[in-house]
Amino acid sequence: MDAIPVTARSLGRFYFTDGDTLERCYKESLSGFREWDQLEHAQDWVLLPDNMGEHLSIDETSLQDDLFTFLTNKDGHCQQGTLIAAVRGTKAEDVLKILLQIPEEARLKVKEITADLSESMASIVHLAFPNAILTLDCFHIMRRCLDALEELRLRFKRDAQAEIRKLALLHKKKLEQNARRRRKNRQKNKHKKVKGKRRGRKPKRKNEKFRPPVLPNGDTTVELLTRCRCALMQTPDKWSENMKARMKLLFELYPRLKEAYDVVNKLRAIFRSSTLTKETAKEKFQEWYKVVNQCTLREVKSARNAVKSREDEVLNYFLEHSTNAAAESFNSKIKGFRAQLRGVSDLPFFMFRLCRLFG
Repeated sequence: MDAIPVTARSLGRFYFTDGDTLERCYKESLSGFREWDQLEHAQDWVLLPDNMGEHLSIDETSLQDDLFTFLTNKDGHCQQGTLIAAVRGTKAEDVLKILLQIPEEARLKVKEITADLSESMASIVHLAFPNAILTLDCFHIMRRCLDALEELRLRFKRDAQAEIRKLALLHKKKLEQNARRRRKNRQKNKHKKVKGKRRGRKPKRKNEKFRPPVLPNGDTTVELLTRCRCALMQTPDKWSENMKARMKLLFELYPRLKEAYDVVNKLRAIFRSSTLTKETAKEKFQEWYKVVNQCTLREVKSARNAVKSREDEVLNYFLEHSTNAAAESFNSKIKGFRAQLRGVSDLPFFMFRLCRLFG
């Protein structure tokens, strides 16, 4: 249990013993939890300055009922020596109180820290590690642009739903009109004998169900805008044949959505290039800004503004192509361990086990 993120209950099942008893024995006697030097403040923070390195990651994760900020060493590769600090909350002031306890000599040796687009994380990095370069994660930047694409898709979907509601209302009114017309005709022809079949189209039933118009591929417009969500997040080379047909129809009906998709893909191509330096990448970004200026979609321009406001930190990616994947991987390990426990009921003991596993 000191080396693998496994629960006492699952380990007890393997050794045919009671998991609750095993966990109690491990917690109270075997692990040394009661003699742990950070037990008093483990509810709010833990600090392991011996794990400091030159390349760090910072991110937040939900534990129990609050967010915790985790500072990790990339050289640990999510194994022993990875966890440096875990602090309750994401406020820069609260996190800095703990991180400034790390010796200044170790903090000045840090060369690079990767983070997401959070402003509080940026202020923490600049104040606690003055010599470090802050690199914003390219995947979070692309996520911000894809969120703009998603906002646009949802806007078109809401418009399509409103249009279908209008058609359904017209359908209902037409049925009511037909019903009134038939009643009038029935009263007029009450004493007349009608020979042979009635001419004309068969009258519609009053309770006939409304069916929205169907596109050539069998989808309605709302279904088309719903089923294209995953395809819009991917590049065209990852589309299947059915997805290609659906996206072709989508872009024919909604050319503005295709315009936004092409703009986002141009930014993705810049990040995927392995030959760009920070200087040449800056030129590419200027060209991308000009493309966005010609676009009339406010969602795309909002994403452009978010990138442009922190351009220098975004361009630091092209120095060593560093991402925040190490922090995301560490977060996934914590979430997986938390899921095994069905939630965190004893936070200090959970933090103790994290320090044993990753500290």
